[in-house]
Amino acid sequence: MPSARAARTPAPRKPIAPVAPARPKPPRSLELATLDEDDFQDEGAYNAIGFYDLALSGRSAKAPEFHQCRFNRVDLSGTALNKAAFTDCLIENSNLANLHAEDSTLTRVTIDGVRMTGLHWIDGMLRDVTVRGSRLDLSVFRATELRHVRFEECNLSRADFATANLGGAHFVRCDLTAAQFSGASMVGTRFTECTLAGIGGVTSFDGATITTGDLLELSYALATALGITVEPTTSG
Repeated sequence: MPSARAARTPAPRKPIAPVAPARPKPPRSLELATLDEDDFQDEGAYNAIGFYDLALSGRSAKAPEFHQCRFNRVDLSGTALNKAAFTDCLIENSNLANLHAEDSTLTRVTIDGVRMTGLHWIDGMLRDVTVRGSRLDLSVFRATELRHVRFEECNLSRADFATANLGGAHFVRCDLTAAQFSGASMVGTRFTECTLAGIGGVTSFDGATITTGDLLELSYALATALGITVEPTTSG
């Protein structure tokens, strides 16, 4: 008869297959934005507008909604948004450094070649979002939920995902050096060929899936978290 201890042993978790993010739905037509008519405003509604080669840094807006908009070579650095919503949008070759967004959402959004150093996306939602070839070092996603989100070949060094729900995130060939994951929910999170040196909150990785090549760096971080000293092997 099996022991009570054996009977209570949980079955091993099966890896959760990643779901590819849905692509943004393109607009039927696009109207080019001007600073006079399309500058950010509280509760502004922006539909099928192309923001090209515009300087919109340092703006502040509450509850703006962007639907099927396109952003290319736009400077949004230092802008502050509250309860903003971006749906079916494409953001390319732009500057979002130090943009602060609280309680805001991205839904079916693709971000490609964008500088987002120091971005703060707090207590928000990312759903069906693809981020490629972008710089997100020192970015903060605290208490944000990620559903069907793929980061591909991004610099996420020292990014802060503390208390975030990362169950729907897939990191592919990303630099996550010294990134922070304390208190994050990570059942279903996937890491493929990523740099995980010096990460924080490694004990939150319960339920995550990583490739074998990433295991060595993760094991060093786990040993540090557990107070284990790792010494090099000596001969003789």
